[in-house]
Amino acid sequence: MSVPPRVYLDHASAMPAHPAALAAADHVARAFPGDPARQHAEGHAARDVLESARAAVGRTVGVAAERLLFTAGGTESVHLAVRGAAAANRTRPSRIVSSAVEHSAVLAAADATDHEHVRVGVDALGRLDLDALAEALRPGAALVSLQHANHETGTLQPLAAAAALCREADALLHVDACQTVGRLPVDAEALGADFLSLSAAKFGGGRGVGALGWSARARFRAQLTGDEREGRRRPGLGHLPGLAAMAETLLHLRPDDPAGPAAAEAARCDRLRRRLREQLRALDDVEVHGPDDGSLPHIVAISALYVDGQALVGELDRAGFAVHSGSSCASTSGQPSHVLVAMGALTHGHVRASLGPQVDSDAADAFAVALGRAVTGLRARVGR
Repeated sequence: MSVPPRVYLDHASAMPAHPAALAAADHVARAFPGDPARQHAEGHAARDVLESARAAVGRTVGVAAERLLFTAGGTESVHLAVRGAAAANRTRPSRIVSSAVEHSAVLAAADATDHEHVRVGVDALGRLDLDALAEALRPGAALVSLQHANHETGTLQPLAAAAALCREADALLHVDACQTVGRLPVDAEALGADFLSLSAAKFGGGRGVGALGWSARARFRAQLTGDEREGRRRPGLGHLPGLAAMAETLLHLRPDDPAGPAAAEAARCDRLRRRLREQLRALDDVEVHGPDDGSLPHIVAISALYVDGQALVGELDRAGFAVHSGSSCASTSGQPSHVLVAMGALTHGHVRASLGPQVDSDAADAFAVALGRAVTGLRARVGR
């Protein structure tokens, strides 16, 4: 078994840039210096690049180009959808419903509005409780915000059934698809989404770029104002090289094509994920989170009894494995993962390993061995 000196297992946080992204960003940065909003030749050329990127991203996620807005990543997209919808739909009930396992950006955005924020529970695998959602929608809601797949455990949510409940209640549905776009087929209309958020950082399309798509019936208000770019919905000069990189990467991955590169990589990662889950289940007092089926193909999450998560991350880092622990985007707070708390799962020693193209079976096997050794060593230090 030959394993490289470092194994990067944090692709769900930040995927290394795809070669197509690097090439597109470099080309556009060099060849298209203009501001797309200007009326000179350089501006027209830059605007052509911008609108081509918009059309390509929109086609990938089933959103018309005129209803797709570029953002500086998934967090801005989420805030525009949640806070923007709350501000623009004042005749709807002043309530926002989310699941308890949403990304912290969604929870914070909903809490920042003047609406009541209702968090619906999940089962032990992290799946949304549909009966609880129906009950939460009984008084009505302006917006329901649900993730396509959980960022910590990989659990896919029952969106078709949730969307039907939203339609019955005449509530808008925001789908946080940051972990699925670029990896799985995503179609906003088929999902029943009125808003759909995505992030290029999660599929190798580059950092600091994302998008928000919306349906014909959706309304939202800009969170910042200042110029007429993006239809007055989002001011500021956009990151044109990054937007071109995001679009080019999606065109290369073809995530909606069963014979495309994204589907092949998803199938390969899923084989590794299942193998790794079986290996980790063999360790003493370790919980492997999420379902075997109905999950993202690249995320494996575990908790180890009597072990501190950050200490485990440090031990694995010294052994050559880069993983994540704790709530996404809140790993320095010292708080247990709100996702695992909502699932009623063990929160000790939480580690998420997320797979990518450079991770093969030798690397995955070596990680399982290293994790077992790290857990045993840390327990020995505290007399367990």
